[in-house]
This record gives sequence, structure tokens and C-alpha cells, in this order.
Amino acid sequence: MADYLLFRLYGPMASWGEIAVGESRHSATYPSRSALIGLLGAALGLDRNDDAAQRALTAGYRFAVKVESAGTPLRDYHTVQTPPRPGKNQKYRIRAQELSNRRTLNTLLSEREYRCDALAVVAVEALDLAPWTLAQLAAALRSPLFPLYLGRKSCPPALPLAPKVVSAADLHEAFATQQCSLLSLARQSESVDVAWPSWEDKSALHLHGEAVRYCWENGMKSGMEPELQIVRIDQPLSRRRWQFAPRRELVHFERGGKQ
Repeated sequence: MADYLLFRLYGPMASWGEIAVGESRHSATYPSRSALIGLLGAALGLDRNDDAAQRALTAGYRFAVKVESAGTPLRDYHTVQTPPRPGKNQKYRIRAQELSNRRTLNTLLSEREYRCDALAVVAVEALDLAPWTLAQLAAALRSPLFPLYLGRKSCPPALPLAPKVVSAADLHEAFATQQCSLLSLARQSESVDVAWPSWEDKSALHLHGEAVRYCWENGMKSGMEPELQIVRIDQPLSRRRWQFAPRRELVHFERGGKQ
């Protein structure tokens, strides 16, 4: 038996950053390892420049994700004002200083991707070097010191994360203890007289026929046969310099289950 911290991530919009090249900012269909570490760090109140704390958080835990619904894609068009490159002895300390001389401003065009109505359940496993217990992480997620968001600051969670620590033989058994789906959220909304989503919206939300996806890191006891191995560049090396390393992730699809 092993202990796992489970919590859910749901919001009307989420954006799980992928490799960004040029003006396009793509989103994965489920949270990356770096995003989950950042989420825990925000809940604990860790500063991004605290290298020692960030390294301990990165090295202390492994993650698995159950993708209940990947949601629907949304692409947003952005225009961003950018100042010219500062001179040799010039340094901008705040955004207002960057934009102070409007005559020299340039415009950057970009597109950013989001996932709408995506729902995932996350499992966290603590390693021997874990600096915080799973119970401490759960308490931090219930009362976070910094705001939590789903990839971007413009994407706050729409529901409490509902963290809980469970004991299970493997990941599949642990995830089975967390009954969470878009249909169950719809039933909850009906109890408080909120009409989203109506039962007529089920087909539009792709709730029928969508395979549940399980993704986990090497070394975790899954209880499932991996069908796919993928490489994601989401292992944090430095939060300050925004550097990440590649890692392998195992994937299993559960088809025909009830959503």
C-alpha cells in the first residue's frame, strides 16, 4: 500500500504551456509536471527565486494525472505592447517604466491556446526526500498562501481542489476512490439551481465516447499496462531562468467506461 494525495483541477479555461516558439503559445490537454510543482509551490507560499526550496519541491514528489475530460480548444488573439531593448546602463524595474515612452513602443502579435471545461484528477506521491508530508500539502491546497491558477493567471479554478490523502495498492485503485466527472459536477450544479450544463449539452461537451487517460511518471506503481510513452519537456531546472529538461511519461487509455 502507498499513500497518495488526490485533488481535482477544473475551470472554464486552462492553459498548460508547451514549448513556445515565436508568437504561438500552445497548450497541452492536461497539466505538466512543472505546472503541478508550481501549483504546490504557490499553495505553500514558496518564492520563485528560492532555488533551494524549488529544488526540494521538484525532487521530492512524483505525479500522475487522470484526464477525465480534455475539454475543447480555444485560441485567443493577443496584441502586446513591448518597449525597445534597454540601453547598456538602463534597467526597467516595473512595467510602467517600460511603457513610459509611448513613442518608442512596438506591438507584438501572438496567439494563445486554452482548454475549456477540462477536468483532471492529480495524484501526488511523496519520495523519501519530500520536504513536506502529503497531509501538509493537502492543508496548503485548502488554504493557499498564493493564488492558484490553471496554467495562466487568467485561469483560476472554478471549484475547490478538494484535496485528500488516500492509501491504495496502486494509482488505478487510488484514482477509483475519487469519483469526479463532468456529469457529477452537472448534478451538483442542479442541486444549487444552476443550469450548467443541461443534459441537452452532454453531446456538445463530448462526454460520450471520450476515453479516460491516465498519465504517470516512471517508478510509480500504476496497476495499468502502459500503451504509450511520450517525452515532455517539463522537468524544472531553474524557475528564475525558466529552464526545463525532458522526461518520459507513461500513458494508458481506459475506453468504454462511464463518464
